[in-house]
Amino acid sequence: MVQTSQSDYLVVKGEDITLRGEPILLKGAGLGGWMNMENFITGYPGHEFQARAAIKKAIGQEKYEFFFDKFLEYFFGEDDAKFFASLGLNCIRLPVNYRHFEDDMNPRVFKKEGLKHLDRVIDLCAKYGIYTVIDLHAAPGGQNIDWHADAGNHQALFWEHKDFQDRTVLIWEHLARHYKDNTWVAGYNPLNEPTDIEHTRLLDFYVRVEKAIRDIDPHHILFLDGNTFGADFSRFGEPLPNAVYACHDYSRYGFPNPPADFTGSAEQVAYHEKSFNRKVEYMKRIKGPIWNGEFGPVYQNANDGLPDWKEINERRYNVLECQLDIYAKSKASWSIWLYKDIGFQGMVYVGEDTPYMQRLKPFLEKKKRLAADEWGCDDIPVREVFDPLEKWFLDAVPSLAQRYPQTWKPATHIGRVVRNILLSVSAIVPPTTCRLGQITLHPQAMLGGSG
Repeated sequence: MVQTSQSDYLVVKGEDITLRGEPILLKGAGLGGWMNMENFITGYPGHEFQARAAIKKAIGQEKYEFFFDKFLEYFFGEDDAKFFASLGLNCIRLPVNYRHFEDDMNPRVFKKEGLKHLDRVIDLCAKYGIYTVIDLHAAPGGQNIDWHADAGNHQALFWEHKDFQDRTVLIWEHLARHYKDNTWVAGYNPLNEPTDIEHTRLLDFYVRVEKAIRDIDPHHILFLDGNTFGADFSRFGEPLPNAVYACHDYSRYGFPNPPADFTGSAEQVAYHEKSFNRKVEYMKRIKGPIWNGEFGPVYQNANDGLPDWKEINERRYNVLECQLDIYAKSKASWSIWLYKDIGFQGMVYVGEDTPYMQRLKPFLEKKKRLAADEWGCDDIPVREVFDPLEKWFLDAVPSLAQRYPQTWKPATHIGRVVRNILLSVSAIVPPTTCRLGQITLHPQAMLGGSG
């Protein structure tokens, strides 16, 4: 075994992340859709565990295991690491789902195969000089109210049941034990985008998980997201040692139906500066490093029926450029969301002529018409249905306008339950009619292509 010393690890020193005393900025992307699948990234509706269950019933256990093993293998390979490094990027955030490490029906039993592909990708990245941040994107019970926590509902039950928190601590103890000597792991991101309505339970958990990890691994940095999707640090007090506090900084101008197109005006630049400075005020106050763990626009394509789709994308590239300029002035490390998908937000994407995209095309078009996925959806086609429903809700329950998180409009709360959960889950084809079992599944053809 190669011997390591404290000087080989990245470490927080004042306002900087440093290596052997020299500041280093982490610049990269998140490998979303890989060990934590998301509906808009890979095309299925609803939540990952539901789609996996439907596929297993359709093709059987053996083919299911083979397919997803190859899915994970081909999603990110050596060519990806080589390409990523060629862009001058030096860090990949690796979102993982707890279900790779334990099952709800067999909790606290760590799966031996759970680290197979995580090890492989971390080693590949190290080969090309790329650091990795391990991000628990989906924790037992769901640490947030979104689909990517893979809980199947709109409640963050992680905060309501100590057992879910206990299991999460055990997972991090396993990961810390396994990676404590790996200096190419930049650190651990214990919870992605937590939504603790009480604001204090998150802070208690961070103290607890920090101690559990440090008892095993005293070296690696902890990357700690702010509350309410990485945007709220208002209750945060004294920083934990060797910790980087992380915001997420999406721009409303990077998504459909913005208040106005981004033109780069002084007012719009000032808006982005103000939004970012609000999110990083805590980091500046404690004089610590800044890491923006997620940001980035979504993009249109020729199939969206918009004659000016190329111009729209140019404006969204300009949003991205504006944000990167702001981060550079603040000496902020960053991780764009995301590296690879089916052609919506990724830096690279699956080719439209691949078997995967050809098979999914009619379904993706239907999802778009129904605004079934929350992320980046254009809800104009369904507003005639949902505007009266929103009015009805607000007339009956005016307090919906103050429901947590306050950054969500009533339409978001309603759409999340009705479209993104009820409609999307219903769209998962019952196994009695599913024809996936008659298809030759070829993950390499599905996920190897790029645009």
